[in-house]
Amino acid sequence: MDQTVNKNIIAELIKRSQKGDLKTFESLVTMYQGRVFGLCVKLTGNRDDAEDLAQEVFIKAFNSLKGFRLEADFGTWLHRIAVNMWLNIKKKNSRATIVSLDEPISTSNGEITREVADGDSSRDPLASLEEVEFRGHVRQALGRLSQEHQAVLVLRDMEGYSYEEIARITDSSLGTVKSRINRARQTLRNIMTEEFRIQNPESRIGK
Repeated sequence: MDQTVNKNIIAELIKRSQKGDLKTFESLVTMYQGRVFGLCVKLTGNRDDAEDLAQEVFIKAFNSLKGFRLEADFGTWLHRIAVNMWLNIKKKNSRATIVSLDEPISTSNGEITREVADGDSSRDPLASLEEVEFRGHVRQALGRLSQEHQAVLVLRDMEGYSYEEIARITDSSLGTVKSRINRARQTLRNIMTEEFRIQNPESRIGK
């Protein structure tokens, strides 16, 4: 599909969803659930918490949709919600409210019945033992970083956002983002090389 046409379709879906059309919003969920779930996995480190967080992100998005400006990128906006919710959860040192995937999601306009899927279940991104071990080390190392450093590193090195986009997502200055990323990379590199004896870990993290 032509990119311009695709953007026009998304804009139309957003406009209809902003009027409270749940079925249309479910179409947006289907289109963006993979991106949102992928980020949530990288932030939380496990599928169960990622599913809970992704559900909460879409609930928050639907309830906040009237304030969304159409000139902004919808996927980036959803990622911003995900990062902010995750940071708040971490700061409160508690899990987000669990939303059952088998029950409809209640909102002021009705119920959203579609589950937040995690993409193609037949694929296993951690197929090889070596990759499983490496990802486990990365998760352990990430867990040693501050929440802010974890967030910017995931957004930059795993999601591929630009420094400017990360600044907007995290409501931070460009200088702050660059400083946090540099410090996060150095700390992660030290942990991976000194404790896990893995050389050049940053070359594999985004893969």
